Amino acid sequence: MKVIINGCSGRMGSALSEQCRQAGVTVVCGVDRRPCEYWYPVYGSLSLVSERADVLIDFSAASALEEVLSYAERTSTPLVLATTGYTAEQNARIIKTSESLPVFRSKNMSLGVSLAASLAAEAAKALGGDFDIEIIETHHSGKVDAPSGTALMIADEITGAVGGEHDYVFDRTGRREPRGKNEIGIQSVRGGGVVGDHTVMFLGKYESIAISHRAFDRSLFASGALRAAEFVSGLGPGLYSMKDLIASEVK
Repeated sequence: MKVIINGCSGRMGSALSEQCRQAGVTVVCGVDRRPCEYWYPVYGSLSLVSERADVLIDFSAASALEEVLSYAERTSTPLVLATTGYTAEQNARIIKTSESLPVFRSKNMSLGVSLAASLAAEAAKALGGDFDIEIIETHHSGKVDAPSGTALMIADEITGAVGGEHDYVFDRTGRREPRGKNEIGIQSVRGGGVVGDHTVMFLGKYESIAISHRAFDRSLFASGALRAAEFVSGLGPGLYSMKDLIASEVK
């Protein structure tokens, strides 16, 4: 498999580069606005890339989406989008591109996180409205967004599973009122070098249940991105996710 890594000089781009080296995956080139040196050529923009690949893996930023989609459409290259923070308009643009190309999109490239989100959704359905739901996510001190895209993904999975709507509450500072029954509290902790911890708490009157996932190393997400790349490179146009990948491996 031949890949292009967009955002190759970042934390995840570096981890993905090493995963490719270990797995024998050919990186035909990387793209990043920040100068960096690897064993493959690195360009400052996708517009400068002449190489062709089986998949483009994007670990850059939401602001780079239009350039990524334009390159994929111009070269008919399947995509793995591992970036978070897309706007509603950008998500609509992604869906439009998936009508002509295979696009894999996930806010977290860990299969374990996807399974934890599915378990949380099943728990929410089984427990009904008798349990309050809180999500606590912890990341390293350098993470710039809060809450994490993964925490929001889990909350969305829960909301979709119960067929209703929840109010996502990120800050209760200054609120002098009881917790609403329709709330999902999402709390962010930042510090140290924590790669990523997510815990979903279901708090009842007489008992509580917690579903947790802990990432020990960023290579976990890089490995997941490579599995996604291999999966999507053999598919037709469409929008795919970790659920589709897991389903294909369970069969």
